[in-house]
Amino acid sequence: MDGAEQASRKERLSQLQARQRKAERLRRITVVGTSALLVSGIAVAGGVLFLRERNKTSLDAVRTYAVKNRNHTTEAVTYPQSPPVGGDHDPTWINCGVYDQPVRTESVVHAQEHGAVWITHSPGLPDEDRRKLRDLVAGREYVVLSPFTGQKPAVVASAWGRQLALDGPDDPRLARFIRAHAKSPEAPEPGAPCDGGTGEPAV
Repeated sequence: MDGAEQASRKERLSQLQARQRKAERLRRITVVGTSALLVSGIAVAGGVLFLRERNKTSLDAVRTYAVKNRNHTTEAVTYPQSPPVGGDHDPTWINCGVYDQPVRTESVVHAQEHGAVWITHSPGLPDEDRRKLRDLVAGREYVVLSPFTGQKPAVVASAWGRQLALDGPDDPRLARFIRAHAKSPEAPEPGAPCDGGTGEPAV
């Protein structure tokens, strides 16, 4: 084999080795890139699932209101929120518990002053959903449950200065709202009586 053939063979071998090295680099880049995308996708999916689960129980959607007045009055009161979250109220508070019919708003606001949570539902709520609400409230202190005339959301949870609209009784935020705000120190008179007032709850 002469020198020219040897040089040509070396050149071909060198080119082949260069192509192999390039192919190997591309393979590594592809593997690393695919792995990075896979890890990224898993992280994003995990983040989305985490946020979805968190939002199921998060109270971030609770609206907060500054309540300035809390005088006693026997007159009807026009409240800025519906249902109300505090304000002037009847001198006699309502007894906490479950009511099948709408109740006097001003009396419930007095119970809210004592730390009660008022759970209201639309009058047309299906019977099964009403039963679920009753089951949720049964045995809990400082909770009033009643229908509220003209209410659009299925369920609304209201405490002194706090309110959360809910899609229905299965929303896990409802129980969390009750735990967070029943007898809450945010109420003006937390722990004041929630019985011995007016009204005869069914439960």
